[in-house]
Amino acid sequence: MSTSFLSTEHFSRYLDVDNLHRTLAQEATIKTLKTALRSSMAAMNEAFRNGEDIRHLVYGRAWVLDQILTQAWTRFDWPDQDRVALVAVGGYGRGELHPYSDVDILILIDGVEPTSFEESISRFLTLLWDIGLEIGSSVRTIEECYQEARNDITIATNLIESRTLIGNPQLQETMYERVTSEGAWTDKEFFRAKLAEQAERHERTNNTEYNLEPNLKTSPGGLRDLQTIGWVAKRHFGATYIRDLVDHGFLTESELEALNNGELYLWTVRYALHMISNRREDRLLFDHQRSLAEFFKYEDDKGALAVEQFMSKYYRVAKAMSEFNDMLLQYFDEVILRAEEQQHIRPINSRFQVHNDYLEVTHDKVFEHHPFALMELFVIMAQHRDIKGVRASTIRLIRDHRHLVDDNFRNDIRNTSLFMELLRSEDGVSTELKRMNRYGILGRYLPEFGRIVGQMQHDLFHIYTVDAHTLKVIQKMRQFRHRDHRDTFPVAHRVVNHLPKIELLYIAGLYHDIAKGRGGDHSELGSDDVIAFCERHHIGKWDTQLVAWLVRNHLKMSMTAQRRDLSDPQVIHTFAEQVGDIIHLDYLYVLTVADINATNHTLWNSWRASLLRQLYMETKRALRRGLENPLNKAERIEQAQHEALQALSRKGVNAESTHALWEGLGDDYFLREDPRSIANHTQAILEHRETNTPLITLEKTSFRSHEGATEIFIYTHDEPHLFAATVSTLDQLHLSVQDARIIVSDNGYALNNYTVLTEDNLPLSDNPDYLNTIRQRLIEELSHPEDYPDIVQRRVPRQLKAFATKTRVLISNDPTLQQTVLEVITADRPGLLARIGQIFVEFGITLRKAKIANVGERVEDFFFITDRNDQPISDPELCQKLQQAICHQLDQHVQHSQ
Repeated sequence: MSTSFLSTEHFSRYLDVDNLHRTLAQEATIKTLKTALRSSMAAMNEAFRNGEDIRHLVYGRAWVLDQILTQAWTRFDWPDQDRVALVAVGGYGRGELHPYSDVDILILIDGVEPTSFEESISRFLTLLWDIGLEIGSSVRTIEECYQEARNDITIATNLIESRTLIGNPQLQETMYERVTSEGAWTDKEFFRAKLAEQAERHERTNNTEYNLEPNLKTSPGGLRDLQTIGWVAKRHFGATYIRDLVDHGFLTESELEALNNGELYLWTVRYALHMISNRREDRLLFDHQRSLAEFFKYEDDKGALAVEQFMSKYYRVAKAMSEFNDMLLQYFDEVILRAEEQQHIRPINSRFQVHNDYLEVTHDKVFEHHPFALMELFVIMAQHRDIKGVRASTIRLIRDHRHLVDDNFRNDIRNTSLFMELLRSEDGVSTELKRMNRYGILGRYLPEFGRIVGQMQHDLFHIYTVDAHTLKVIQKMRQFRHRDHRDTFPVAHRVVNHLPKIELLYIAGLYHDIAKGRGGDHSELGSDDVIAFCERHHIGKWDTQLVAWLVRNHLKMSMTAQRRDLSDPQVIHTFAEQVGDIIHLDYLYVLTVADINATNHTLWNSWRASLLRQLYMETKRALRRGLENPLNKAERIEQAQHEALQALSRKGVNAESTHALWEGLGDDYFLREDPRSIANHTQAILEHRETNTPLITLEKTSFRSHEGATEIFIYTHDEPHLFAATVSTLDQLHLSVQDARIIVSDNGYALNNYTVLTEDNLPLSDNPDYLNTIRQRLIEELSHPEDYPDIVQRRVPRQLKAFATKTRVLISNDPTLQQTVLEVITADRPGLLARIGQIFVEFGITLRKAKIANVGERVEDFFFITDRNDQPISDPELCQKLQQAICHQLDQHVQHSQ
C-alpha cells in the first residue's frame, strides 16, 4: 500500500503538519531536520498511546520520512538531475514504517557513471546519519538492479516494492519494468522461489504459529506471510493492494475484512513492541509479552494470567492469518503453476472428486445439502494418501459452512461414526486432525477443544499452546508405530503396535489436557469430558473407563519416575497397585512418552527415557508376579548380590574379599544399584590402593539405570562437606546432575553415585582425555572437601530471568524410609545444587539421596535427608529455619542475577 492512499488530513489530528512544513521550508540543517524527525515521531508515539488508528501512524511515519528525505536531498548538487532518483524500497517502498522499521532507499542512476554523483551521495548519506536515521542504502544503475534481481529473489522482491521520492520518476518505472520482466523471473519462477523462501522461514520456527517467543514478522501467520501474498499478487496480477484480489475472485469482501483486521492487529502489536523495547525488535520475548499485556490492559483472572490472555489473542490471529495464507497460495498455485495442466478428475463419490491430485466438492452446494460432508472430507483425505491437499475453492466452502457444525451435527450418528472412522484410520490421523483444526472444524465439533485453541501457558516447560501440544501428542503416538522410530523409541514402538484398540489411545491424547485453563484439577475435569465424548460416540463401558482413567492419571507415571526412588520395591508395588493391570500400564506408558515429547522437545533425552523404561519394566514384572506376591527387599538384595558375584567371578575377583567388603555396605546400596554397577564398584574398591585419595570412576550408565548419561562413582571417607564439594566441582565442569545416590558404609566411607549430563542435557563425550580431566579434577577437590571451589557465578540465561519462580520448600517425614523428605521448587540457575549443599553443611544435615527434575524454567528437586545421628529431622523449629534459609538464599541469588 502506498502513502498516497492517505492524505495529510489523516495526520493532522495528532501531527502539526503545517509546522513540519514550515520547519522543513527553512534551510534544511542538521538541527532542523533532527528536530522535525524527533518531534514528529514523539507526536505519533503519543497518538498511538491515545488510541489513534494504526494505519494513520504506520503510513504517517513513512510520510514524515518522505518529507525529511526529500528536503535533505535538495541540499546537495545533483548534476544531470534527470539521470538520478531517490527511490524508497522494501517496506518503506510500500509506505509502511513502524518506530524502528528498516528504512531502505535506492539511489537509482542511469546513463552516467555513478562516480559523477559520488560526492553528493556521500554527503547526503552522512547527513541522514547525523540526524539520527539508520538507513539501508544502495546505489545502482537500472542494469545493475536487473542483474542483482535475477540473482537474488530477496532483492527482486525489495525492488518490486518501490516508489520514487524525488528525482526522475521515469527511472523507477523503467527499473520496475526490467526487474518484473520474464527475463528476470518468470511468474512461475518467482512464485516457486517465494514458496521455497516461506517454507524455509517456517522451518526455522518449527512450522508452527505457536512458538514460545514468536516473531511477528517471520513466524507462520506473521506479517511476512501476508506480504508474501501481496508480492505474488503484485508480480503476477499487477495488484497494488490486497483488496485487488477481490476483483480477481480470490477473496470475498468478508475475507478481505478479516485479513485486514488481522494485519492491523499485528501492526498494532508490532508498533507497541518497538516502542516498549526502544529498538527494532520483532520477537515477542517473554519480558516483552508481559509489558505488552500490561500496555493493552489485560488483567490476571482465575482462568489465565494477563500475559496468557494477550498471547492467546495473538496465537488466534496468527492461526487465522496462516489459514488465509494457505488458501490464497493454493489459489495462486492453481492459477500460476497448474494453469496449463491437463485437467484430470477422478470421482470419489457423489460429493467429492479428485481434481489434479487435490480434493474438491462436486458442486458448491455439497456442504449445504449434506453437512456431514464436512466430516467426511477428512476421512477421505486420511484414506487416500495420494491426494496432495484440498483445493482452495473447497477450503473456502469449508470456511463458509463451518457454522453448520452445531449440536445437531455433533449428535448425528453419521458424524460420530465418521470421526471414529478417522481415529481408526491406518494413515493420516494426526495430519487430518491438524487439518480439521486449521480449517476451524475440530474446535466446533469438540467445543471443549475449541476452548483450548490458542491457549498458552506462560512458562518454559510448555512450549506450545494447549491445542498444538495436544495434536503433537497424537502425532508422536502415530510416529511410535513406524519402523523408523523403533530405535529411538524401542519400548513405545513395541507396546503401541500391540495395543488392542489404538483409537482409545488417541482419544486419551485428545482429552488429557482438554480442561486446562478452567481452574480446578484439569485431569479430573478432563476425565468427565472424555466420558461424555465416549458416550456420544457409542464407546463401550470398559473402554470408556480405561480412557477416563488414562486422562485422570496421565501425569502419574512421569511424576513417579522423576520424583520417586525406583530402586525401592515398595515404590514399584504401590505404582503397580495404582495401575492394576498390564493393559492400563501399556496405554499409560505410550501416553506418557508422547506427552513428554510433545510438551518440549528438550525434555526428552536418554535419561528420562530410561527412567520411564525402568518404571515400565519393573511394574510389568510386578504385575506378572502378582500384586499379592510382591518381591521383598531380602529377595531383591539376594538376587542383586548373586548376579554381581557371578560377574566378579568371571573377572577373577576373590569372593572372600568381596563378602568382607559387602558386610559393611548396608542394604540400601544393594537395593539402589544394579548387579553390573555393584560388580564394577566392588572390583574398583578392592583394587584401589591409594587409601588417602578418593576413588573416582566414570562410565556410561547401565540399561537398568539411565543409559545415555554418565555415572560418576565416588568412594572416599565420608565428610560433612562432601556433597557440597562434589556438586560445586561438577558445576565448575559444566555438568548437570540428574540423580544422586548417597550411601555411607558402617566403617565411615561414602559410596556416592552421581548421574550427569552436560549442561545442555546431552551425553558426555567419550573422549578419554575429557573424562580423565573430570576424574582428576574431582580427585583434587575431594581430597580436601572442606576447601571446595566457590559456587559458580555463571550468567543466568535470558529466558530463565523472565521467570523468577519464588522458591517453595516442603518438608515431611517418611516413616517407611526413616528419613526426612525435602522438596525444593525454585527457578533453575547455575550453582543451584551447590548452594543447597552449602546450606546442608551449615545445618549439619546428611544427604542420603536426591531426585533432580528440571521442568522448563524451574526445578523440582527431592532430597532425602537425616540429622547428624542418621535420624529424621523431627524438630519443627529446625525444619522452619531450614525452610527459611533455603528460600532466602535461593531467592536472593535470583534477584542478584537479574
